[in-house]
Amino acid sequence: MKLSAALGPRGQSSDSGPKVGFFGLLGSGNLGNDGSFEAVLTHLRAQHPDAVVDAMCMGPERMTDQYGVPAIPLHWSKSSTDRMSGLRARAVWILGKGIDAWRTLLWVRRHDLVVVAGAGVLENSLPMRATGVPYAMFLLCASGKLVGTKVALLSVGATKIKQRPTRWLRDSAAHLAHYRSYRDSVSWEAMQESGTFAAQDPVYTDLAFSLPAPPPTIGDPRLVGVGIMAFFGGTDDRRDGQQIHERYIDAMTQFTCWLVDHGYGVRLLSGDDSKDDDVIASVLADIQRRRPGLAPGEVVANPVSSLGDLFREIAPVGSVVGARYHNVVSGLRLSKPTISIGYSLKHDALMADMGVPEFALSARSVSAQQLIERFTELHSRSNEVRGILETHRQLKQVELEGQFEDLASLLGPDAEGSRQRDQPATSVPQLLSSVEQSAAT
Repeated sequence: MKLSAALGPRGQSSDSGPKVGFFGLLGSGNLGNDGSFEAVLTHLRAQHPDAVVDAMCMGPERMTDQYGVPAIPLHWSKSSTDRMSGLRARAVWILGKGIDAWRTLLWVRRHDLVVVAGAGVLENSLPMRATGVPYAMFLLCASGKLVGTKVALLSVGATKIKQRPTRWLRDSAAHLAHYRSYRDSVSWEAMQESGTFAAQDPVYTDLAFSLPAPPPTIGDPRLVGVGIMAFFGGTDDRRDGQQIHERYIDAMTQFTCWLVDHGYGVRLLSGDDSKDDDVIASVLADIQRRRPGLAPGEVVANPVSSLGDLFREIAPVGSVVGARYHNVVSGLRLSKPTISIGYSLKHDALMADMGVPEFALSARSVSAQQLIERFTELHSRSNEVRGILETHRQLKQVELEGQFEDLASLLGPDAEGSRQRDQPATSVPQLLSSVEQSAAT
């Protein structure tokens, strides 16, 4: 029996629009991931109002409450293992990995198109394990290939990966996806090294540049947005993670104290309310201890739960200094003179694309003195830098029109490369052969 027949009918019904699913680390607290999703959702609702949308993600409750999108959990075992420990938790977790393969297949089968909207789903610039995102992405793309549902990776990030299991899962997932585009040339080059399938993939830019935002303004030159993140290095830095974190936090705290001492007001900015907020609260308390005479309102940390909230926090400031990738993107989206304290080559690529590569620093080695020197230069050149950023911001928004044109073609039943809805894309033996070829490259 064919797999499609065993699973039953799928996709678009005669009385509804295309069924579009969103997949990934959505609703988990990362503002950038949710912002990229929101950018595509906004476009879908405006240009394809008949589309029926749902999600399979890390935070289904948040997806439903905040965006009105029905959602189911990405991992079957998550709610159970949170309440367990020891061997029992491990056994349930292993069982869940098998159950997730079937759950993902059934969920994908119900859709005409599944979208992974932005995010670094093909990278390991922050700590990750093969059994996490890489495994989930492999299940998604393999399921799409098996049942004939198109899986689209829109403006995603990628890096070179040393760990063989993680790299194999990542490369196989990308190879099996129906459509891929990347948010920068660094990502394209990383995937090009892994297989020739990347050669024809387009490069656009980060989806957040298409989000509605307050009009660019000069803001208060004496008010600075300082993004603080829970940074412990990347996957290759696990042994030194705590030392990396302490050096980074010390540099950011000293720099913020310098800003206060020189008459600047500071807004501490979060990029992930599940990880960064506790670190920010600790930094704020440390600053208040170091500067007991700090006036109320000189350094504030207002809660944010979306990129829209973050845009509103950044709108009044004169400049931004940030580490979390979408803190930097948000500052640039509003044409604010920005310093990137990067933990990945994607930061360097972004700042170069925006015409200001000299303001890209490394989170692993940054010092307070280096920040002070670079900030002083940024402040002295603020008018020049603002003009450069505004020009490149407009170009990026035009660039994303091509990404949304690609999305429209994916939603069309007669688009080039699309498949008949009732015909499975491939058999299991064909899928395994395809994966083996991907691994060989």
